[in-house]
Amino acid sequence: METHKQLTIGLFGFGVVGEGLYKILQQTPSLRASIKKVCIKNADKKRDAPADLFTTDKNVLLNDPEINVIVEVINETEPAFDIVSTALKNGKDVVSASKKMLATYLPEILALQKRYNTSALYEAAACASIPVIRNLEEYYDNDLLHSIKAIVNGSTNFILTKMFEEKLDFHNALLLAQQLGFAESDPVLDIEGYDAVNKWTLLLLHAYGIVEHPDNIVFNGIQNIQLSDAVVAKEKSYDIKLVAQAKKLLNGKVAAFVLPQFVKQDDHLVFVKNEYNGVVIESNFADKQFFYGKGAGSFPTASAVLSDLSALRYQYKYEYKKLYHHKPLEITNDFFVKAYISFDDWKYIPREKFEWIEEWHAESQRKYLVGVLPFIELKENKWWKENNTSLILSPEPIIEDVEIRKLKKKSLELAGIV
Repeated sequence: METHKQLTIGLFGFGVVGEGLYKILQQTPSLRASIKKVCIKNADKKRDAPADLFTTDKNVLLNDPEINVIVEVINETEPAFDIVSTALKNGKDVVSASKKMLATYLPEILALQKRYNTSALYEAAACASIPVIRNLEEYYDNDLLHSIKAIVNGSTNFILTKMFEEKLDFHNALLLAQQLGFAESDPVLDIEGYDAVNKWTLLLLHAYGIVEHPDNIVFNGIQNIQLSDAVVAKEKSYDIKLVAQAKKLLNGKVAAFVLPQFVKQDDHLVFVKNEYNGVVIESNFADKQFFYGKGAGSFPTASAVLSDLSALRYQYKYEYKKLYHHKPLEITNDFFVKAYISFDDWKYIPREKFEWIEEWHAESQRKYLVGVLPFIELKENKWWKENNTSLILSPEPIIEDVEIRKLKKKSLELAGIV
């Protein structure tokens, strides 16, 4: 019996990643995977491949019985879901890099795989060249995973690196990221954190069995970060990174969000610069593990697609162990966070919402404070994203209710009240 099958691929999309994959497969005959047809939108565009490889009719690929794998690397959410769902129903396995589509339609994609006994793999959709999904899926048992934090968006990380190390302003750093192909065609998705939260949705599923729509996860990007914030960060010997974070709390639920954060110099994530991604996983007995690799660009993403194709030759499927074989965990907003907030005018800052304020600087044009807030405040209100306000979490931002009570009791004792 043959241990692995020949893959005949129908490829959707021939942009940066699609063309990267085409080139890699030509150089890797040992993989026994070949692209039979490529579906594209614009037939007139000149491409570096034989003309008869291309079609604009998706059904040519989806209905071809010889094609047993559909690789989908297009940018549009609804068409991507239509392609993937049709392929799974038609008994074809799928490899996808469309994080927004996957994050939006996770419940449907889970159900389709189960119903039609097909496999959807999407390592390329989170952290490109880092094999983080399969590691979370195979290596870390639910009960043992304490926390996971990561830099999952190469474009924003590139921009922050350029702002802080080369003193570029935000606009020029963004332009450079686009010229080098690290920022998406619509930079808003990167800059405002949408891309990161979509990837985080996928990682939460494989880390904790959490199936949550990205809209329900608190997130922000780096669009409000000012050069004055960078100055404060330097004074405190911190870097600023856009960090996706999840931590299992004492009540067994999970705190999860994607927000800018001050990062200490001894944190693994400090070493993650430019378009690189990094993931730090902390578990009961293994302590901390650090994954590092390129998170954007043609070949890194194509290499993750390649890895999934290679796994499909051996009929690999995600088992979704945390979801189907354990009691899946839930997200909670019932905790506190310590944050730095800079702003132009006090009137925009609801001081009464803070548990306490540790420091404030009101003398300069740009004011700031450091204080502790209930996380639900960030979930339910938007003042911290508006009126040129910048919120950056402290290095160890999550404070549980138990800790708050202890700290309050201690401060009352010090004041001689208790």
